[in-house]
Amino acid sequence: MGRVSGTILWAALLAGMTAGASDLAKEKRWADQVVDALLDGEAVYLDDGRAPFLAIETESAVDSDGDKAVIVMHGTGVHPDWPTVILPLRVGLAESGWHTLSIQMPVLANEASHADYAAIYDWVPDRIDTAVAHLRDNGFGTVVLVAHSQGATMSAYYLGGAERPVDGFVAIGMSEGIAGGPMDTLSQLPSVRVPMFDLYGGADLPEVIDSAGARAEAASKSDVAYRQTEVPGADHFFDGEESELLDEVKAWLDSHF
Repeated sequence: MGRVSGTILWAALLAGMTAGASDLAKEKRWADQVVDALLDGEAVYLDDGRAPFLAIETESAVDSDGDKAVIVMHGTGVHPDWPTVILPLRVGLAESGWHTLSIQMPVLANEASHADYAAIYDWVPDRIDTAVAHLRDNGFGTVVLVAHSQGATMSAYYLGGAERPVDGFVAIGMSEGIAGGPMDTLSQLPSVRVPMFDLYGGADLPEVIDSAGARAEAASKSDVAYRQTEVPGADHFFDGEESELLDEVKAWLDSHF
């Protein structure tokens, strides 16, 4: 796995962008910014057949069997080294014995609304499948999704649609989504077939707090282990509560894998 060098040939991809596609120009801007400033981990590009996308791979700092990895996924419109939630998890979990791969999820322009993201959800499965295949090809037998906010909604969509090659799902700050389409989290949760941890803050967004009971009820219709935990006082981004976030996620991961 070599460090990114040289110039990625984006021009043809950008010229072919259409409605219903991730904003590849924005992805490239994020990638340039992230790679230039990266301090921990290694920047790699994966290709899902539509476009190359940035991932940040961070090896476990703890001697282990090298078999456990998590795929970390950010929320709306940001990048795989976002300073809240994502960076603390991708580095903290690596320091705790988990190999991490934080991936760029599909994004839209800054002015896009939350609901507009439904149009690019068909980009989600290939990105996650590509990340999983990368880890499997490098010998990781256990792969868990760890996703924040809209990344969690995307992961529920991915896991609810079919049998998937992952072993668990940690959803952080997940809402009920938007009924009637790919962002309808409540309709996806009964079809999730891997153990799931639903983590949110006591001062989270209203749509996260208010739907906690509905998420638990929907998940109860599945036949897999489900746990929901509220971190008192934590907001949607766990500002100032990063250690609690990491402790909760690591404890759940270690208890299941």
